[in-house]
This record gives sequence, C-alpha cells and structure tokens, in this order.
Amino acid sequence: MALPDSSPEAAPSANGERVRAALNEAARALERVSDSPRLDAELLMAHALGVPRDMLLLRRLDDPAPEGFAPLLARRLTHEPVAYITGSRAFWTIELRVGPGVLIPRPDSETLLEAALEYFGAKAPARILDLGTGPGTLLFAALAEWPEAHGLGVDESEQAWDYFEANCAALGMDERARFKFGDWTDGLDGQFDLILANPPYIGTEESLPEQVRDHEPAGALFAGPDGLDDYRRIIPDLRRLLAPGGAAVLEIGWTQADAVSAIARNSGFAVTLYKDLGARPRALLLS
Repeated sequence: MALPDSSPEAAPSANGERVRAALNEAARALERVSDSPRLDAELLMAHALGVPRDMLLLRRLDDPAPEGFAPLLARRLTHEPVAYITGSRAFWTIELRVGPGVLIPRPDSETLLEAALEYFGAKAPARILDLGTGPGTLLFAALAEWPEAHGLGVDESEQAWDYFEANCAALGMDERARFKFGDWTDGLDGQFDLILANPPYIGTEESLPEQVRDHEPAGALFAGPDGLDDYRRIIPDLRRLLAPGGAAVLEIGWTQADAVSAIARNSGFAVTLYKDLGARPRALLLS
C-alpha cells in the first residue's frame, strides 16, 4: 500500500483570497459537519500550505490562500475525517501516519499511557505488548516514553501493518518494535511487563457520527450487541502473558466500567479505574 506523503506547498488561489478570509469562510461551512470547525479549517490549511499549524497562525494568515485548500475542504464537508485527509495525527508525544483502514488515534486513549506511567513510576517496563495495535498508536507512544523498552504490536489487518511499518521507520524504532499478524492473544507466548489494548467496544446497534461510521473500519469499532465481546476474549488470557509485577491497561467505553471490571475480577485481577480529561471512565488497569 502506498502511503501519502506530506503535501507540498500549493500554488496561490486564482481568486486572490487571503488565508485569513479563507479560514473564516471554511470554519463557517464546517459548522454543519464538525464539532471543531475552526480547528479543522486550520489543520487543512496548514496541510495545503505544507507548514505546521503554529507557523500558519503566526506567519501565514495574510498569504494568498493556496489552490489546494478547496479540494481538502470539500472532502471534509463529506464527513471524511481530517486525519485521513492530512494523513497524520498527533498522539501523546508523537506524530503518527494514519489513513483509511486504521482507527484514528484519539486524545481519550492517552489515558492508558497516564495509567501506565503512574503504575510503573520510576521503574520502566522492559517488554510491551499492544493488542490491536492498528498504526502502532499505543505501542509507539509507550516506546517513546521508555527509550530502553522493546515492544510487539499485534493486529490482523494488512492496512494496520502498512501504517505500523511506516510509523516504525519514521519514529526510528525499527530495532525496538515488531509487528505480528494475529487475532488478539491467539498464538502468543512469552511474558510482557505492560500490555496495552484499545479493543472495539461499540455495541452493534449504537449510533455513531457519520465521520466515524462511514469512514473508520467497523472491525475496530463494533464488538457485539453490548460492545463487550472482545473483552470476554482478551481478559481471561492476559494472566499468562503478564510478567510478575506487570499490568495490563485496557480502554473502555465510558459506560462500561462496571461490566468490564466484573470480567476482569472474575479472571482474578485487581482493577483500577482511570478517567479521561472529560472526567469520564476511560481505562482499566489490571494487575
């Protein structure tokens, strides 16, 4: 799969419109499809210009608007996610390449890294496992946090493998991370100090925004009628994969803390709940 490169700086718009005015107009148009219309417009404009967003805001607002901005805006107005349009998404302390076929990293998932950092404190995990790694989101963020650690990402998706390999090279982690095709814990052996997972947890009848439902992979979103199918598969097998003193951290839907905690306790784990920046239940640490 050919992965998209960053867009080069585009030619100025033929109508002479300036970046500042184009952003204002785009933000108004995006109000009908986005909860963050101004941010979306700025990210797309920065991509069209081939510059970071901060440079756009500090130095480029009075430049001619690039011709490449209008096609990007048109794609966003069809509910295509900004991350798929630009080909990248910031997460934790890293920038990840993403695109169709992989789940877009979300700020809520950073709660898992916060939980792991609190658990390990000054002691770093040596071996890290990321189940359902996608483009390597949780694994690469953890490896960036603990430079001496090594990790394994597991996923059954070929698109995930493409993006994982691209991110591994871009982040300079070729010697520290590897990818394995697999179905959760099936066929895995060895022990890991830290296991991370953001499994599908949406019920099959739940409604989702168009940009998620129509663009992101269903296999990374839905997990049976109650959204718990994959927890029931993963959690009972975690104990054999955890090294002594290790921990597993799983993302959950904000209404699922009690249900997933019960599955974990029935499998012999102590459970600690962590909340995201919106004060919603978001991660369970199992030890």
